[in-house]
Amino acid sequence: MTQLHDRAPAPAGEADHRRPASRTRLVGVLGGMGPAATVDFYGKLVEETAATRDQAHVPVVIWGDPRVPDRSLSLLGGGEDPTPYLRRGVEGLKQAGCEVLAVPCNTAHAFVPRLAEEAGLELVSIIEVTADALAADGVRAAGVLSTSGTLHAGLYADALRRRGVAVIEPDEPGQRQVTAAIAAVKGGGARPAHRRALAELSRSLADRGAERVVTACTELVLALDRSLVPVPVLDPARLLARRLVETALGAPAAHRGGPAPPGATLPI
Repeated sequence: MTQLHDRAPAPAGEADHRRPASRTRLVGVLGGMGPAATVDFYGKLVEETAATRDQAHVPVVIWGDPRVPDRSLSLLGGGEDPTPYLRRGVEGLKQAGCEVLAVPCNTAHAFVPRLAEEAGLELVSIIEVTADALAADGVRAAGVLSTSGTLHAGLYADALRRRGVAVIEPDEPGQRQVTAAIAAVKGGGARPAHRRALAELSRSLADRGAERVVTACTELVLALDRSLVPVPVLDPARLLARRLVETALGAPAAHRGGPAPPGATLPI
């Protein structure tokens, strides 16, 4: 297996985006759930890195295995356990030399924390990162659009309630619309009817008191037009990318693709 090494120190006078005392850490991305969401996530990781040359970006190994059984069906009691597939991916990333694990699939976080611990990898959780952002903004209530498995497992509900943030979820008909939109993206792309339904559902969450809407499934980010929603829409995949930049490089994220956190300074 080819060994991956930290890059050599930059020549004198050449800009380097690492903190002088930090060491770049290799990030493993457990992807393929689904493929389009993984591609979207890696693009955001590149955007959120304040780099002016290739060597200043986050070093990444992507394990993209779309054969992982449906996480939601498993959690709802009607599908195969994805744990063996996820464990294989986590172990493969560990063997490749990764120290940090990121999973751009929200529902997979019902299974992944234990596997990351077994492998000795630091998991940067998309759930916890998003909950941190909502709490930091002083949000009192958030609407959550996610898979039925994520709702059933209480992934966001638990994380947000620990931080004093109330959770507003779709009703049963609304959740069926969310599921249909997710399936459409996985099948090649959401149609206008799916996009309209998600926008209407997001507005209804705002009407019920949501101060933010969280697209808590990485496919939904590709289907919801946030300009049609009257409250800010959070993209957990982008928040995860920003935290990974900080974790892997020891440097602040660029905040190129959305609002910066309170007190942050945008790059010129």
